[in-house]
Amino acid sequence: MWISILIAVATVSGIALASGLLLGFASRRLPPSSESLVDQVNDLLPQLQCAKCGYPGCRPYAGAIVDEDAAINLCPPGGDETVQRIASLLDREPLPLGDAASPASTSSLAVIDESLCIGCGWCREVCPVDAIIGAHHFMHTVIARECTGCELCVPRCPVDCIQLVPAR
Repeated sequence: MWISILIAVATVSGIALASGLLLGFASRRLPPSSESLVDQVNDLLPQLQCAKCGYPGCRPYAGAIVDEDAAINLCPPGGDETVQRIASLLDREPLPLGDAASPASTSSLAVIDESLCIGCGWCREVCPVDAIIGAHHFMHTVIARECTGCELCVPRCPVDCIQLVPAR
């Protein structure tokens, strides 16, 4: 009776060991799941949610890159370094930064003409990095060191008191 129990335990242990080795080998040889790849690409992006790439945020853009619906060179804040890292991760050819991501567009910042500001707060609502401060119905201003120059606040201003100026 003990021999049949030992044989059963040895058989189950052997199957478990073989399955573990096979799964370990497969996890190293098979490509990562697309969801995992989206997470990895998303981690490489600057997380500014500026929408300059044409997507509402970094995560949707990362998904489009993995699905090959978007080019890897559409992130102006990330610059060429981000394009290189994404290309390396996905084993794709690195591309020069896209036309929309020209250096002129990445080196600007928003400035509010405070004498025209009506304090509506609409600019504050769309700022992805909370660089705009001010209370409702009071003047707002931009924290220059926080502003990414994403331009999302400019079209939201009902009195056109926000201008983009070259960053210093």
